[in-house]
Amino acid sequence: MIDYTEGSGKEYHVGINRDMIGEYVLLPGDPGRVPLIAGYLDDAKEVAQNREYRTFTGTLDGVKVSVVSTGIGGASASIAMEELAHQGAHTFIRVGTCGGMQEEVMGGDLVIASGAIRMEGTSKEYAPIEFPAVASFEVTNALVAAAEKLGRRYHVGVVQCKDAFYGQHEPETMPVSYELQNKWEAWIRCGALASEMESAALFIVASTRRLRAGTILLTIANQERAKKRLPNKQVHEIGGTSQTAVEAVRILIAADKAKQKAKTDKSVTNKARRAKKETGRK
Repeated sequence: MIDYTEGSGKEYHVGINRDMIGEYVLLPGDPGRVPLIAGYLDDAKEVAQNREYRTFTGTLDGVKVSVVSTGIGGASASIAMEELAHQGAHTFIRVGTCGGMQEEVMGGDLVIASGAIRMEGTSKEYAPIEFPAVASFEVTNALVAAAEKLGRRYHVGVVQCKDAFYGQHEPETMPVSYELQNKWEAWIRCGALASEMESAALFIVASTRRLRAGTILLTIANQERAKKRLPNKQVHEIGGTSQTAVEAVRILIAADKAKQKAKTDKSVTNKARRAKKETGRK
């Protein structure tokens, strides 16, 4: 691949190198949310900003963690994940917003995505449409554990991902309204919890590149409740979502440390056994 940075040593779009980021990364869409989320880390500082990609890096329990904005949609989100992975990041949590689709998903609720409907274009350039967009089991479990610990109201399930925001909110104005409206109804009947724009691409990139990825979303409102004239409060404050995501990273860090320790202990034990056998032979 051509080095478009002309030897800068930094990734072309996100503008970072390995020293600037952690192996664990939180991915909001909005650059304005980056410092808010980074506020839950220790000693977080802005290390890069280019286009829609704004990066803060700090620590959590002594481990370097970054927050990087991805902009809107799967195309820009996939670029961020690819370039961050080039520089050593392996675990990603999307921290975003969504619109509820099932009546029980209320404004202010958290949605933890176990999988995503690939009604977008980016993931199709990675994998055939038959391949599912599924979140990391470890990351999903950590998000659930974090939500439970913090007492947040949450739902776990499939989310719908699209490219056109107004295709969702004004489908009747589109020439392909028949397709958009029929599929929307199908997703609801299938039990899709909410609609957003990035998770499908992130899950597919993660599967392809052997990374871990999960998603936690704040439900801003629910257009299905609005259609039925049910109470439909709007919530835009992302503090609870951010705090839950950071707590999930803390859980993952602890679990990864425990795994590494167990692996090291096993290696030491096996080495001692081999040495004892060798001594016995002599």
